[in-house]
Amino acid sequence: MKTKIILFSIILLSFQPILAQTKDSIHGPMLSGTAPSFKAISTLGDINFPDDYFGKWKILFSHPADFTPVCTTEILALAAIQDDFKNLNTALIGISTDGLNSHMEWIKSMDSLSINGSKKVNVEFPLISDVDLKISKLYGIVQLDSTGNKDVRGVYIIDPDNKIRAFFYYPKTVGRNMDEIKRTLIALQTEDKHNVLIPANWKPGDEVLIHSPKTIKDAQKLEAKKDSKLREITWYMWFKKL
Repeated sequence: MKTKIILFSIILLSFQPILAQTKDSIHGPMLSGTAPSFKAISTLGDINFPDDYFGKWKILFSHPADFTPVCTTEILALAAIQDDFKNLNTALIGISTDGLNSHMEWIKSMDSLSINGSKKVNVEFPLISDVDLKISKLYGIVQLDSTGNKDVRGVYIIDPDNKIRAFFYYPKTVGRNMDEIKRTLIALQTEDKHNVLIPANWKPGDEVLIHSPKTIKDAQKLEAKKDSKLREITWYMWFKKL
């Protein structure tokens, strides 16, 4: 019996590195958690994250592979509105497991591309090469069904304090909506600036929600204020014009 227990313990210990590796590949940082720091090479030179982006919002987005149709539409769509993100004090950072030379050639190939009559754009944000998957595992963006060590379509929105404020995952076959990523960023910045809540289908310029009154008495006090910027739906739901 003692021999069986020893053998079982040896087998279990031998599987621990595999289990740890699988765990690292699945689980990335969670909401409100700190974005993992890293150093990397990119199409715009070396990156020391997050130190190089002090005081800025950051959007880290991953893609499965260079020279693929869906990924190319995404990079071009993001480049078309890259100035909007600059005006929102936000840095864009792309990443995949392709090599740096591949990234450079891919960006070069996009200089002459136009989709559906859109104007040609230059990609001004860096693409990180993560061939050893170190960063991809830190952020949990490695595709589990991939035999070629490819990233998922992931998006992390990270605030100036380096906290994860939102993240999205998309399948290989569906491109991301860049306007939705920008909308979410603006919503988070609006929340921080005004200490408010953001309702469903909100667009910049729409009314926001204030935090719910804790009691009906508190709601009655709000009613007594007769603030023209406030609109009551029910005692616990109040819209506000900014």
